[in-house]
Amino acid sequence: MTSVFEMLKTAAANYALYRQTRNEIANLPADVALDIGIYPGDADRIAREAVYGKAA
Repeated sequence: MTSVFEMLKTAAANYALYRQTRNEIANLPADVALDIGIYPGDADRIAREAVYGKAA
């Protein structure tokens, strides 16, 4: 059984990963983002799906 402390620790780690991923996507140079098919305005959605999984 997972303790509350472990759940909070996991949630904090996931949130830190989400923020880092989101910031990296949002700060991609425009030419690089276009080359890999990413619109930086979608950084929130892309990072959320990458860290937490795609919503049903």
